[in-house]
Amino acid sequence: MKRRVLVVACTAILLGSGAEGNASEAAVEPPASLTCEESLERRQKLVEELQTLQIRLEQKIREMECSPTVSSDELLAKNVRHLQELSANTRAQRQSMADFEKFVTWMSSSLAGYEKYIQAGSVVAGFARVLPIPYAGQASVLTKFVSQGVLSLNAASVSIASYLKTSDRYLAMVDAIDPVRPDAAKVSAAARYADGELLRAMTDVQAKLRTSADVSASTLSFLETLDHYAGNTDEYWAKTKAFVTRNDAYKNDKSYLAASIEGLRNRAAGFNGRLRLFEESAKKDLPLIKNLVAYDDLIRELDRKRASGGGSGAAAQVMN
Repeated sequence: MKRRVLVVACTAILLGSGAEGNASEAAVEPPASLTCEESLERRQKLVEELQTLQIRLEQKIREMECSPTVSSDELLAKNVRHLQELSANTRAQRQSMADFEKFVTWMSSSLAGYEKYIQAGSVVAGFARVLPIPYAGQASVLTKFVSQGVLSLNAASVSIASYLKTSDRYLAMVDAIDPVRPDAAKVSAAARYADGELLRAMTDVQAKLRTSADVSASTLSFLETLDHYAGNTDEYWAKTKAFVTRNDAYKNDKSYLAASIEGLRNRAAGFNGRLRLFEESAKKDLPLIKNLVAYDDLIRELDRKRASGGGSGAAAQVMN
């Protein structure tokens, strides 16, 4: 009975040997002189060897997956290129700051000049309800709009100055790095500065400039509504004598109002166009800055492993 079982097992093994491939057949085909028991033992030994080999291959694959593919020096070179790319973007952004500052300064002084029209509009019942300013029916709030608008514009001016100072510091740090033989400490310092001070300054000035754009849009909308109302009736001018000058006041104020609207519209359009370009550039800078920090973290980890005996070829797998 036992021999019959062995014969059946040998037959099954021999019939299945074709699925192993030609090379395997040549290696494991038992000579005709071997008994069935000897063939079975040899086959079992070969299976065990193949299983051992499979385990070793799987282990090797795991080691290769965790093995270095990019060295810390290569990561350092990548970060230098990213710093230079961010530097070029920063230089382009700085060129717009002078125009932003001019507009903010002009808008701040002009808003003070529009104050008398805002105050005058607040005393006209009916008209005040259609002013494109929150709570336009309240004279005190309209006055606050001017003062708060000036404060917002002044804050934008301060933010512009801060961004220029911070970005100038960043550019100096990048310029001090030798792209051929970069100093890892300088590269790391520039990367961390970009992720900290530069990013905060860029985000802050963007928010402040957006607020300035909102102030100019509200002012323009107010003046356009005022011009439409004043152009259709003399009620506004009749009820606001105390706010306008004498000696042909109606004519002078009407022409001043029209000129103010045209000037504000043109300047605001130019400002908004430059602001959109700045915002698009800042949006592209964000992932670039985050890559700087990620690469710097990898470099520090690889250097730590190398210092602790991880091998001189310490590196890591990264994705661009």
